[in-house]
Order: sequence, then C-alpha cells, then structure tokens
Amino acid sequence: MKSMTSNEVRQAFLDYFEEMGHKVVPSSSLVPANDPTLLFTNAGMVQFKDVFLGLDKRPYTRATTSQKVLRISGKHNDLENVGPSPRHHTFFEMLGNFSFGDYFKKDACRYAFDVLTKVFGIPVERLYFTVHTNDEQAYAIWTQEIGVPADRVYRLGDKTNFWQMADTGPCGYTSELHFDWEPEKGNVPEVVLAELEESSGRILEVWNLVFMQFDQQPDGTRVPLPAPGVDTGMGFERIVSILQGVRNNFYSDLFTPIIGKIRSLNGASVEAYKQDFVPYHVIADHVRAASFLIAEGVNPGPKDRGSICRMLIRRAARFGRRIGFTQPFLHELVDTVIEQMGGQYKELIERKDSIKKQIAQEEVRFGRTLESGLAQLDDLLAQLPAGGQLAGADAFFLKSTLGLPFEVTRDVAQEKGYSVDEAGYQIAEKEHSEVSGSNVMGVIAREEIYQTLLNDLKANGLLGKSGVAYDPYSTMQKEALVVALLRDGQIADSAQIGDRVEVVLNATPFYVESGGQVSDTGTIKGAGWTIDVEDMRKPVGGMIVHVGEVVEGTARVGDTVVAEVDRVRRMDIMRNHTATHLLHAELRKVLGTHVQQKGSLVAPDRLRFDFSHDAAISPSDLNTITANVARWITLNEPVTITEKDLETARKEGAMALFGEKYGDVVRTVRVGDKGEEFFSYELCGGTHVPAIGVIGSFVITSEGGVSQGTRRVEALTGSAAQSYVSQQLNLLKLTAQQLGTTPEHVGDRIEQIREEAAQAKAESQKLRRQLARMEFESLLGKVEQVNGVPVLIAQVNATTAESMREMTDWFRDKVKSGVIVLGMADSGKPQLVAAVSDDLTKRVRAGDVIKQIAQIVGGGGGGRPTLAQAGGKDAEKLPEALQEAKRVVGEALGK
Repeated sequence: MKSMTSNEVRQAFLDYFEEMGHKVVPSSSLVPANDPTLLFTNAGMVQFKDVFLGLDKRPYTRATTSQKVLRISGKHNDLENVGPSPRHHTFFEMLGNFSFGDYFKKDACRYAFDVLTKVFGIPVERLYFTVHTNDEQAYAIWTQEIGVPADRVYRLGDKTNFWQMADTGPCGYTSELHFDWEPEKGNVPEVVLAELEESSGRILEVWNLVFMQFDQQPDGTRVPLPAPGVDTGMGFERIVSILQGVRNNFYSDLFTPIIGKIRSLNGASVEAYKQDFVPYHVIADHVRAASFLIAEGVNPGPKDRGSICRMLIRRAARFGRRIGFTQPFLHELVDTVIEQMGGQYKELIERKDSIKKQIAQEEVRFGRTLESGLAQLDDLLAQLPAGGQLAGADAFFLKSTLGLPFEVTRDVAQEKGYSVDEAGYQIAEKEHSEVSGSNVMGVIAREEIYQTLLNDLKANGLLGKSGVAYDPYSTMQKEALVVALLRDGQIADSAQIGDRVEVVLNATPFYVESGGQVSDTGTIKGAGWTIDVEDMRKPVGGMIVHVGEVVEGTARVGDTVVAEVDRVRRMDIMRNHTATHLLHAELRKVLGTHVQQKGSLVAPDRLRFDFSHDAAISPSDLNTITANVARWITLNEPVTITEKDLETARKEGAMALFGEKYGDVVRTVRVGDKGEEFFSYELCGGTHVPAIGVIGSFVITSEGGVSQGTRRVEALTGSAAQSYVSQQLNLLKLTAQQLGTTPEHVGDRIEQIREEAAQAKAESQKLRRQLARMEFESLLGKVEQVNGVPVLIAQVNATTAESMREMTDWFRDKVKSGVIVLGMADSGKPQLVAAVSDDLTKRVRAGDVIKQIAQIVGGGGGGRPTLAQAGGKDAEKLPEALQEAKRVVGEALGK
C-alpha cells in the first residue's frame, strides 16, 4: 500500500476521477440549501438530491467531491461513540463519485476497484466485496469482468445492501467494499463480516456504491428508473487510516497534530494520553466540528443549529476539565485545525478570528456555571441507587437553569455508572417550549411593540417621563430594576438559561452606539442569575434595550439587578474616542482647515476616521501627524466635558459633524485652550478618558482612499498600539538579521541586494545564452535533407522557451531555407516551437505543424506560418510529438 498524507489522499482521489471525466465539484455547505428536512449535510449526495430527483439539471453528467459532513442528530447520531470508538466522528469528509444517467454499475465498480488497488495500492487480498443477494449483474461484474475471486464477494440482504431515500422514490441495490486489517487469519465467513466490523474492528467498511435503478411505488412495487444513477461514498478518515497503517482514525495525521497541541497545553505525557485517551479524542473531534460550523456562520446559541455548535464546545470543555484544564483552551487549538484543513477549505482561514472569538466566548460562558452544574449533578446522582437512572426532568433542570447540555449530563452520569432518562428529558423540554410560548401579551408588530411597551411602563410609573434613565458617563456600574423582558420579539415575564433576550431596565450605565462609538457590553446580574449583554439598542426615543443571553439561572421582571459595563473594553473605547479628537485636530493643522469629519468608528480594538481631503497624505505629513498626537498625549492635559446651549458652543468654535442633528443643549469635549499649540473642541456625546495621558501610545496603521475626495486613517492606542509597534520592531530586527545587517541599514542592504540580483540575472541570461548557442552548434550536425530542404527536429536542454525560440533565429541565419522544430521540458511542462523560412511557407506552415503535434503532449497553440509555439501537460510524450513532427514535415515537403 502507498503511504500518503491526508491531503495527498484527498487530492489523489479527486485527480483520478477528474481524469475519468468527472467534474470536481466543491463541497457544499454544512447547512443544506433549500432542504428544510435536514439540520446538517449528512452525505455527499445531498447537494445533488434535486439532480437525482429530476428537479435540477447540471452542465455535467458525472461529478466527484470531497464533502463536509456533520452527523450529530437523527438516525446518524453517534455522539456517544465519538472518543471511545476508533472510527466515529461528528464532523468528517465523504469522498464520492456520482453519475446522473451517465455510467452505471460496470464503471462504478471498475472505478472503485482501480482507486483502491491502483491509486492507493491496496492488495485485493485485503479487500472484501458485498452485493445484494438479487443483484446478479453486480456479482458478475466483480467476479467475471474485474476478476475478483468469488470467495471474496459476498451476497447479503436488504439490511446491508439496499438503499432508499424515503418510503417512496429512488432506491436501489448497493455494493460495499471492506478492508481486512488481519488477512493472516484467513477468509472471513460472510455471516460474520458485519459482526467483525462492530466487535473486533478487524473488518472496516471503506466504500459504499449505491446503484439507483428503481422507483419505489406506494404499494411497495419497484419499477426501473428511466435514467439510473450512481451515488458513492467513501469515508475519508477511514481510507487515510488504512494508508497510514493505523487502526484508529485519531492516530492519523488528521488528528495527531490537534492531540499533540492539547498535550502541549496540559503537559500530558504520551503514557498519560494513552491511559485516558477519550477526552483527547472528543476534544479533537469537537473542535474540528465547531470550527467548521462557525466558519459557515453557525455560531453557538440556544436553539436550532446554534445549539449543536454550543453543545460541541461545552462537551469538549467539560472533557477538558477531566484532563486538567481550568481555563478556556479550545480556541488555542483552532490554528492547528486550520493548518491541517485550511488548504482545502479556505473559509477556515477567512473566518479564523471569528472562529477563535466565538469558541473562546462560549467557553467563558460555560465556565461560569460549569462547576455549580456539576456539583448539582453530583448531588442528584448521589441520591440514586447504584446503577440508577437520573430523571429526565432533573436533566432538563440542569440544562435550563445551569446550561449543562444533556449530552454532558449523560457523559458524567455514565462515567459514574448511571444512566439518564432521555425520553423524559425530551418530554420536559417540549413542555417548557409550550409554556414559554404561552405567557406573552400577543404578537405585536416589531415597529410598534417598543412604543407600546414604553407607554405602558410610563403609565405604570416604572419609567419617568423621559424613559430609561441613561447615564453612561458617571459610572460603569449601576443598581437598577428589570421593568421588561422581551424574548423572540414578544414580552415575557421571565427567561431561562440559553434564552436570547432584550432587557429593559429603569436606568442603565451602558452606552448605546452613536456618533461612531460602538455599544458597551457587560453583564446584568440578579439574585442567582446572569445575562451577558452583547449589544445595546435604542428602538424608540426613551427606550433602551440590553441585548444578550441568559447564561445562569432564571431572569424575572421586577428583579433588582446590578448592571455592569465591561470596564476593560470601555476604557479601550474611551482611549480610542479621545484619540480620534486629537487626530482630527492634527489633520486640520497639518493638511488644512478644509478637513472635515465624514465618518468614524470607535471600537475597543481600533479607531477609524474618514475625512474630506483630495489626495493621499504624504509619508512626511503622516509622520508629523503621528508625532504631534503622541507628543500631545505626553502633556496629559485634562479632558473637559461641559453641557451648554448649541448657540454658545458654536460661537466658541466647537466643531460639529456636518449633517448631524443637535438639540438645544449639547455636550462639548475640549482638550487644551484656544490659541495654544494643541487644541481640540468638538460637540460629542461619546465617552472619553479624564486626561489624555490615559491614552498611552498612539500609532497610525494605515491611510487610504474611501471615495472621491474622502480619505481614511486607521490607528491604535494603548496596549494595542504598543503590541503593534513591538511586532513591527521585531519584524524589522528579524529582517535585518536575515539580511545580515542592522535595522538602521535595512534599506541600504535591500538596495544592494536588488543591484546584485539584477547583475546576477544579467550574468545568468548571458550564460544561458552561451550554453544554448553551444547546444545549437552541436545540433547542426543533425540537420537532415528532406527533398533538398534542411530540416532540424530535436529535443533540447534550453532552460527557457525564449532560449529555444532564439535557436530558431540562429537556424534561419545559418540555413537560409529550412524547417526547424524543437521541444523541451520547462519545470516539468512541455514546450514546442516551430519555424519555417519564408520561401517554404506555401509547402509547410509552422502553425499547422504545432497544432498537430501539441495535441500529443496535451496542449494547444499556434502562430504565424513562419513561427509558432505551444505548451502542454505531459512532458513524457515529447519524443512522440517530435517523431510526429518528422512525419508531418516530411509529408508536407514531399508534395
């Protein structure tokens, strides 16, 4: 058998079927398009379902894929086996080839046999083949046409060798290919083939070929389909394990890098891993699955697909506790997943930051309630007799109140020798859904519900005349009262763990996005419950809602709470907002007073400022602006915030954002005094640092155009700026080290290298030309006379196609009337050139010669009657192509 990496296995499979005329179709999404019957894509044929049903037509009749698959629900739910089993996974890849009314059993069997025995080099003595007991055609193909020994082809029944999409519709016989890990034990009786796969693991099912040839009728009869099809699926992880000689998929290179990373993080030895391998395998599997889900926009959440993503992360995190992790760690495995899979699935690379962020946030959320959840579970289990069963209602309580997924409860219970009543759990979950949907005021249009709610709260004295008391300036923590909850757009009295909610408090310290500054995040904590606030909205005047998720306990209207802003994040935002004002002032000072703000973004990780200016900022001006802002910060001047009437502020010269509407009373932000070197005075409703020294560092990271007459500057402050500068300095030092110089001389050294490279290139070209000339002179002795015409046809060693073309010029200089055809291999690719002197073009044309011989090397080309060239794919066929050139030229000159 051939030893191959997983990436080589996948590519070899796709390359083979492409050579066999199949269209290589990219994997479809894990979220099935236009198929509400499926939660996730669970087979390779899902994206072709409508094609097989005759509802869709593709521009090809045969296809091949490496399909992303997630099996974690319904009849394919193998979650309990993931970890202990050597071959079960939640996420995996399915290799497949498909025929839509094109080829059928004969070619499908031949392709499968050739892939396994020729492409992958598996001896037929290690393979078993099964067919349906009534499928004489498939049995004959295997034993007679392909030549598989009859004692390795087994006839089995509907249970293993018949497939149907549903009770009615397309269906057909199947043929399965199995691998024998222990051939030295002799042939396996067909009656125990399936048993050996499940029990000892000696037999491994590798490939399933489905022959869709019937249409099952409502009365149970089967009539032939007018256009039979083929749908095959080979487990990618399984074939990789075979070719890498490991009987456990987790020992292949698809998983060992992830497991190695886990061990590097918790310091476990190989022996410790082998003694308790299940947590490592669960974590490796689940982090792959979660990474792919998030890459496709399925973020962890309380419902639907999001609940599956959440469960995977939380289950992996719980197993992490079992092997010593006490802090979030799963996000640190994402880079390893991407290194292994990102080459094939670019979405992982494109969404890397989002994947790591979502996983880390979910781990933090789960960590808040995990210990209390496990403690309560232990108490419940302690009340049971040995080997007893935990009630489904208790399991649901742990999930709804403490966020402990049913799967985690079941894992822990089984580890301790107990079981869980899953049916009872599902009943409790259903009852909760029904109750949750009933205690609402009724459906009100989204644009009306907030206004109606606001009016009711004011009328009942829960809110003042101006609505929610809004003060994001004086404090980041405030005691308040929950006056309303909204769940799924409807007013509710309470919300349980996992519910997405909108919370209305009578007062809040949270900032609501405005003027370019993003909303605050943080927490709302009541007695025994917590809500993570992820966003803030102001749907109508006077109404402010905190958007988030219940992560602990049950939140209720009327509870007294503490609303607390994420202080670290807010301070980063404040640094960036005040720095934006300083930047604006310096842009006007250096570039001119025509500079006006056109837009901005003030986020915790960066600031962005758009302004009117009709040209790129020169490097010199950009350096001056950066230096001025940095020097200003060192003065640590206070930031003075004052409310005053709009007219007074304007008279004092406060800058206002063009097009912004302001009330009669405005908030002004001033740094410095008018007439001083540094001065900023703007109307602003955002939050700011008390003194500009708090900003710390400041650095501009980019400058560019947004549209005609509008430029954009992006910058960093505080620790983010320090990290950026440190990274740039380290990069400069590394570059200098690699160039063999000091950082201050990197520019000089690069210029020196460019000059040396240019000289070396010129010398190389000169040398190549000299070598080509010497080779050409040696070829002149091989010129043949064809009907009195000098003809030179040869394969040369010229290093470039340009050198080969120059040889044709030298030939025409030497031989005033003649024909030359040359071929060479350039980086493994064939190149051909032909030249004909002017006087012979009526008898032989260079373009015609090239067109005929280029086909032999798998290419095409053409040109003028006197000069033509071509490329190709198969350099091994160059001698054949040049031999054909002799024939073509000879026939043309013989006329």
